[in-house]
Amino acid sequence: MLVLVAPGQGAQTPGFLTPWLDLPGVEDRLRAWSDAIGLDLVHYGTNADADEIRDTAIAQPLLVAAGILSGAALGDIATVAPGAVAGHSVGEITAAAFAGVLDDTAALTLVRKRGLAMAEAAAITRTGMSALLGGDPEVSVAHLEKLGLTPANINGAGQIVAAGTLEQLAALDEDKPEGVRKVVALKVAGAFHTHHMGPAVDRLAEAAKEFAPLDPKFTYVSNKDGQTVASGAEIVDRLVGQVANPVRWDLCMETFKELGVTALLEVCPGGTLTGLAKRALPGVKTLALKTPDDLDAARELIAEHS
Repeated sequence: MLVLVAPGQGAQTPGFLTPWLDLPGVEDRLRAWSDAIGLDLVHYGTNADADEIRDTAIAQPLLVAAGILSGAALGDIATVAPGAVAGHSVGEITAAAFAGVLDDTAALTLVRKRGLAMAEAAAITRTGMSALLGGDPEVSVAHLEKLGLTPANINGAGQIVAAGTLEQLAALDEDKPEGVRKVVALKVAGAFHTHHMGPAVDRLAEAAKEFAPLDPKFTYVSNKDGQTVASGAEIVDRLVGQVANPVRWDLCMETFKELGVTALLEVCPGGTLTGLAKRALPGVKTLALKTPDDLDAARELIAEHS
């Protein structure tokens, strides 16, 4: 059984969309979406530097566009026929597009509004996120709470992401939880999935009223609790609330196991989620779709496992 997954913010790198523009129709689609949402996705995916694409309002639409485009390059989603779809944080919107809950333009419109709302919320207080590598999750969570930080992403495979003010994150650098090997600052511009994003939830809830979601065509696994969700309206409600709630990717991977996953394919810019799966889902074949050079291998994986 194949699971199709989409990465979240921080996976973007300068120029990562450049090779994809060589595929027929890709640049035209990007330009059409750019006009629809008022953001030059071609520029930001090819020529922009790391600081430009770290901006939440830019990174989020860019990642969803990349995921949808690379997924489409695999063929019709009905042919891919994933047993389940899921996304990490903003990748949940990509997964909603794969499942047919939102069409591509609606997904890009929603993520543009999400990025702007979260960027505004992040500007209120100087905040950020750092990944903790290694350690016992229970020990780490207790330590983070002692420092006033939130375990915003519990990713499994020994990885937790802490979020809070820059001062709190600096204290974490000086005082790591017992057993944690390393603390790595992430390429994000705010404390996402925490109470700091409260103002964004209200704005996104209002924006979500514009959409008429359909029920998913494929099993959709939610970040909120790792559960499958069969209602398009509930998926959109969860997308809204999840902005200020922790990502439970560990529970998503537990659900993949229960569903009988045999392969996991991560769309562009792949790498983060396949890395977690290699450690948490032993025996499951994984593939990260980074450039069009990976498409043939991805199609082979689909043929064998979908």
